[in-house]
This record gives sequence, structure tokens and C-alpha cells, in this order.
Amino acid sequence: MLLLSTALIAPSAIAQTTGAPAGTTADAPPSSTADAEPAPPTAEQADNPEEQVEISAPGADTGADIVVTGRFIPNVIRATPEVVSVLSAADIARSGEGDIAGALSRVTGLSVVGNGFVYVRGLGDRYSSALLNGSPLPSPEPLRRVVPLDIFPTSVIASSLVQKSYSVDYPGEFGGGVINLTTKAVPKESFLTIGISGSGDSETTGRLGYTYYGSDTDWTGFDDGTRDMPNGLRQAVRGGGFGATTDAQRRDFAAGLVNASTSLLQRNFDIPMNFAADISAGGSTDVGATRIGFIAAAGYSNSWRTRSALQQFSNDPNVAGTPQESFNRVTTDNRIIVNGLLGLGLEFGDHQLRWTNLYIRDTLKQGRLAAGYNRSVSDQNEGQPPSIIEQNTFWFERQLIDTQLVGEFKFDDLSVDVRGAYANSQRESPYERSFSYFYQGDGDPTTKGPGDVDDYINNLSSAGQSASVAFSDLNEDVYSGAIDLGYKLPSSMPISLAAGYAYTKTERSASRYQFRYFRPEGALPLDVAQERPDYLISDYNIYNYNIQLRDVSGAEGAAAYDANLEVHAGYGQIEAELVDGLRLAAGVRYEDAKQTVLPVGATLVPTNLNNSYWLPAATLTWNFAEDMQIRLHGSKTIARPQFRELAQQIYQDYESDREFTGNPFLIDSELLNAEARYEWFFGRGERLTLAGFYKKIDNPIEAAAFIAGGGQFRSGFANAPEAQLYGAEIEVQKHVPLDTLGGDFFSTRRLVLIGNYTYTQSELKVDDSLIVGPSLQTVAANLLFQDGAPLTGQSDHLANIQIGIEDTDKLSQATVLLTYASKRVVDRGPIQGELRQPDIIEKPGFRLDFVAREGFTFLGKEIELKFEARNITGTRHQEYQQAGDNRIDINTYDVGRSFSLGAQVKF
Repeated sequence: MLLLSTALIAPSAIAQTTGAPAGTTADAPPSSTADAEPAPPTAEQADNPEEQVEISAPGADTGADIVVTGRFIPNVIRATPEVVSVLSAADIARSGEGDIAGALSRVTGLSVVGNGFVYVRGLGDRYSSALLNGSPLPSPEPLRRVVPLDIFPTSVIASSLVQKSYSVDYPGEFGGGVINLTTKAVPKESFLTIGISGSGDSETTGRLGYTYYGSDTDWTGFDDGTRDMPNGLRQAVRGGGFGATTDAQRRDFAAGLVNASTSLLQRNFDIPMNFAADISAGGSTDVGATRIGFIAAAGYSNSWRTRSALQQFSNDPNVAGTPQESFNRVTTDNRIIVNGLLGLGLEFGDHQLRWTNLYIRDTLKQGRLAAGYNRSVSDQNEGQPPSIIEQNTFWFERQLIDTQLVGEFKFDDLSVDVRGAYANSQRESPYERSFSYFYQGDGDPTTKGPGDVDDYINNLSSAGQSASVAFSDLNEDVYSGAIDLGYKLPSSMPISLAAGYAYTKTERSASRYQFRYFRPEGALPLDVAQERPDYLISDYNIYNYNIQLRDVSGAEGAAAYDANLEVHAGYGQIEAELVDGLRLAAGVRYEDAKQTVLPVGATLVPTNLNNSYWLPAATLTWNFAEDMQIRLHGSKTIARPQFRELAQQIYQDYESDREFTGNPFLIDSELLNAEARYEWFFGRGERLTLAGFYKKIDNPIEAAAFIAGGGQFRSGFANAPEAQLYGAEIEVQKHVPLDTLGGDFFSTRRLVLIGNYTYTQSELKVDDSLIVGPSLQTVAANLLFQDGAPLTGQSDHLANIQIGIEDTDKLSQATVLLTYASKRVVDRGPIQGELRQPDIIEKPGFRLDFVAREGFTFLGKEIELKFEARNITGTRHQEYQQAGDNRIDINTYDVGRSFSLGAQVKF
């Protein structure tokens, strides 16, 4: 298969790094023979970053020189018959984004939802997959199958390829597309680069926020052991023997927990600025005929974000009248990301080896304080303080370790690619503390009576008064291996064959143990109930008032579960030039998969999915002019339910601030995909593309809200019968030289104009057939889902515009970036009997950014300065339900404007 595997980089061969077929240069002249003599690249071509993109992806290099006409078509595009979008290191730098998720949001048809999850053409992250150098990545996020891409700093990524049409050398779980990240490889010359930056935003920096002490080493992103779950408590719950413990043991468990440093929320009136630093180095040397090189990188960032959100919930089907719950919640996140990369490369003859090791740790320390009311507890009385205040302190650790060894070997017309990888992801959330206090009194301090204390109390027993602590832990291992073979047939017609085998095994263990503080004798005395949280659950009160821990882990679902996914896959593909300029790539992939989710608990339903699929794909490319081509594509793919969507375990998502639980009755989704695309490359780095696409999805998995016991608003998942998605996209990139304006300043500068727009429509096709809903009750599909409603996560309109001025001789860029995404459904409204609430809508809106980069030499060192202004429009985050003039704000807050200044020095 031609594809892009040739970019497992040979440092001395630009032809290999571009993804061009082996034996060609970046601009091989048109030829109808496979033995055409390559022409050396011009200076303009050598300087064009689009012509030197570093990509490592699945598939073997067949060595066939298939493309005969597309002289002006960039090699990354012409080397693959599939529809791809590529962000090179230069493209990523121009966007100025600090993480790869932000950079990808500039790609046609892509949008970023929540905490770094990329949606392709409006399809949720379950319809996309993420690869690192062609190998699968596990996700440290329990709610997702795909790794959140905002944990990948752009400093360690050489390129990002988004393939929107399916080819059989990629995994069969392919809906919207596959995102393949390529880490930086062996450099051609030694370097050392150091960078630092500082930033702040108008809603956070220097303003009020909430935090807590935690441990001495929190600033590093690593806990010093303070938050470790006490061993005795761990053994009691894991062994299933907590119910057999005595009152004295349950008191000891409560007293054994770390108290004040994890439960005392403090106001900070001067939230600090954000800070980031990174360092990277690389070098290579020749040892005889062998070239050896390395690249190493490390980074650290410490950022803050405060959100003052309005969060409401209605149990009225028409969301009319007074909300059931309404809270103003202030949340302060302190996020620390530590990353490291070490890559070793070896090149000998036409063979290459690369060993890549990546480490990323993403830690979030969160403090929250909310004030409002819950009508299940008490109505809000006018003129009185909020009836309830809630306090939370959290610590979320996400960690990814990935090591992979890739070898590419070429023996004349035969090529062999071998890759093996091991990845481990972890998520720990110890000491998830929650306290709820109720205002008792009439608000008038001059009128006192029995129980009229005019103060907030928490007696651990009454409605709206509670204290709890939870410990969450997730560990996932992914083992993967693949071999790809490519062979160029010795025939007059250029034909190449490709075949391969891939194996993936994913193992996950997850647990969440939750405990409530309670007193068997009933409510605490009023004077004790008025104490602040760390005094309330102090050792003194625990032993004097017999306060114990109660295990409520399995009250609603599983305290723990084990999950496994094992996939065997094989594929075969042929690529041939039928006549000059007409190329066909066709193949089929076979996948056999076993997926299990086994919850702890005899009454809970396990999941056992055992399915096999034949997944064909074909793409016909007509290269009818030297700068134009048309592609027609058709394929069948699948989308498996994620572990978290299957597991019956309560999970609190800190980004959306909603509770989720799984549905063990979900089944695989099957997709039929079709696409037609016209591409015109009218100049170096300039293009116009037009495309139309269509997808039919059987049994799509949709997020749907429901009202759980006690009136709790919760989200789950269910299979809708069918969905259809169709749309069109256009992309334009144009460079306008400015030398006609005269003067030295404009003589080497050009205007860079980049724009893309995607129009998407989707609709659910439902009837009265019975399905298992998110509450695990059987329900008619047309009651849970509205016929014709759009898929969750799908925006009708996505647009990106970049207008910049850059110097063609040196680093000097100034770019204005405008992003727009129209409204999209993020959750189905809950059903109540025969009625259904309106869907929950997110309104991303317009976002305007500005990035400026300037390079110069100082004392013989190359220096780059970068300035960023983000969200200049001050666009808010809005999630709400709407019924006529009635609106319920599920999670709405101001995002703020942010500004950043950074410098990088290259030695």
C-alpha cells in the first residue's frame, strides 16, 4: 500500500519524509513509467513546509510510482488515494495552539468538544480513533474511548494526519475519521531548544477563586502520598467485607482519612498567572554505513481556570416555571501537565528502525463552591440566603505511558513494516470530597427560637445535609502488534499489492468506592452541625458522636468492573493505475473481536460481545489534469461501544459537571460511508477542495439524560435504530505576494488566506420498536428519541478562517483566526412517562484569536517570540434546554479573554 508509511523517517531522504513513493523526490516529474529519473527539488519546494511533512502511519510502502499526472499535487495528498488533511509542524506553529486538540480544531470538518475530544464532521469521539505513529492509544479518561488530545503538547508532535475516508489498513472502528499523530523523529542536525511562556485570562488571573492545600508536592502534579487510600479501608471494600465490619472499625476508617488538607476549601483573591516551560534536544551521527540519532523533549505547564457557572435542572417536561434546582457554582481548576519524549532512530541502507517512548501526566486540582436551592429539600425563600451551599474538593490524575518499536524494511520491490507497542493509561481520583449545608433560620437574627440559628448546618442526616468521600481508580493496558507487506508487481501496468495482520488487546480495571459519613443515633447536635467541614469530621467528633463511614459504592451500579477487548484483523488490498491518471485502490479487512465488561456484583448484567466483520473499501481517483483530481469513495466500517458506555458505574464528569452511567445492553454500530471530492492545487501550498459525503449508521449510540432515583439528573446511553448523516465541505488556501506594495518590508512578505466550511445534516430514524434505555428500562425508541432529530455532537455549520501575513525568508508571522460552530445537541432530554424534555443544547458560537510569531538572532542564538490573544470576542460557554421562551441553563459560564507571551531559544 502506498499510503504514508514511508515517513518513518530516513533523516537523509526528504523523499521519504514527504510520504512520496520510494525512489522519488518531493517533486518528481510526470511520467508513465516506474523507473523515471527523479528531479532535484527547487529551492522553493525545499522551503515549502507542506512538502516535508513527517508522518508514520499503518501500511507498507510498495515502492510503486502510481501517480503519473499530478505534478502540482502535494506528495502527502498524491501518495494516498484516501481523503486526508495534514497539519505539519509549520501549520501547528502558525495556529499557535499549545496542544494538538486546539490545532486540529482548524482542520476542515473538525470541532473540539469538552476537554480535548475531537469530533469529525459532527460525529462524536466514539466514531473516531487516535493513533500514535500508527499504533493505538488508550484513553486515561473513563468516559471516553479516544484519548483526550489536549494532553498532547504541540512541542512533541511533528504532524497530525486526519484521514476522513476509510482504508483497510486502518482499524475497522472508523466513522468520522482516524487521527494519526506522528512524534518528532531523528533530526538531520543537532539542536537544543528551550522555551518559556506566561499567560492569564480575564475571568481567572488576579481574581477570586477557590483552592485547598492538598499535599506539599501538588504544584508538580504528583501527590506525595497524602491522598493514598488507607490500607485497611482498601482491604475492607475490595474484599467485599465492609458490611461485616464493626462500629469501632467504621469509626476508625473515618478517623484514618486525611482531613483538613483535603476538605478545607479556601478563598484565593489573587489566582496566579499560568506558566509553561519546555526543552528539547536532538542529534545524529554516522557509524560506518549506519546512521543513529535521538530526540528528547520535556515540558511542564501550570495553568489556572475559574468558572462561575449557572447550573439548573428542571423536572418539568416543558422546563417551565421555577427550576427544580438552581445553583451558582464557582469552580477553580489548577491544571499541571508534565510530558516527556525519548526517541531513538537507526537507519541502515533502505531499512529504518525507530523506538519511541512517550510520557504524559495531566493533573487537575479542583475546588468548587455552590450556592442555591433544591426544591426537593426546600424552596428558596425571598430575602433569605441561598438555602443550600455545596463544597467539593477534587484531585484528578491522568497518565499515559507509551513505548513502541517500528521497523521498515525494503528489499527491492518488497517492503515489510513491523510495529509493536505497549501503552498504559491511568486515572486516579482520590479524596473526592463533597459537603452539603442547609440554611436553618428565618434570616432575621433578631427573632431567635428553637432551631432558628440563622446559619448553615450539616447534621449528616437531614435532607440537603451530607458529607461524603470517594476514591476512583482506572488502569488500562493496550498491547498491539502489526505486520504490513507491500509488493510491486513486475508488470507493464503499475500494480501494487498490500496485506497485513494486526492484533490489539485492551484490558481495563476500574473502581469507584464511595462512602458517606453517618451517625447511627441520628442527627448531630446543632452546635456541632454548624462547624466548618474539617471540624465537622474531625477525630474528636468522630469518636465523641459515633460518626462512621457507610459504604454506598454499590447502591447504584458497580463499585468495580473489569473490561477486555481483543481484536484480530487481517486485510488485503490492491492499488492499480487502470489507465494514465485513473487509479483504483480497493481492499477488504476482516476483524474478529471479543468485548467483555464484567461488573463486580452478582445482580449486575455483564456484557459479552463477540462479532466478526468483513469491511470493504474502495477509492477511485481520476487525476485528469496536472493540478486537479476527483475521488470517489465507498466503505463499510463499525463503531463498538466504549467500556464506560457499557459499565454500570456512576461517574462524575468534572468538565460537564454531570453524572454518567453505562448501559450493558449496547451493541455495535455499523456504518456505510460514501464520498465524492474535487481537488484543485493551483499553486504551491494553494488549493481548493469541494466534497460531499454521506453516512448511514445502524444502531448509533446516543447519550440520553434520565431522572434517577431521588430525582437525580443523570446521563446514560442507548442504541437508536438508525441515523443518516450527509453534508458538504469546502476548503481554500491562497497566498498573495505583497511585494507589489513596494518597500523592503513587503518585498518578502505574503498574505496567507485559509478558509474552510463544513455543512452537515444528520437525522435519527426511529419507530416504536423497543430498546433498552439509559435507565436500563425497556422503552419505545420513538419515546426516547425524536424521529428526525440530529445526532448528538453534530453542528450544522463549522467554519474556520485564518488571515495572516508572513515573511517567506524568515520567521515572522501574524495571524488572525476565526472559528465558528453552530448549536449542537450534547444530551437527549430525559423522558418522564409519555413525555420527553427538550434536548440539552451547547452553543459554541464565534471565537476570535490572534497569534504573532517573530524570529531573530541575538548573541548568535536563534530566538522566537510568540504573542497570543484568545477568545477576543469573549464568547461564553452555554449548555441549556429551551422550550419556547422557557430556558434552563444546565451549565453556562463566561470563558474570558486570555493573553500569552512566550520565548524560545535555540542553541
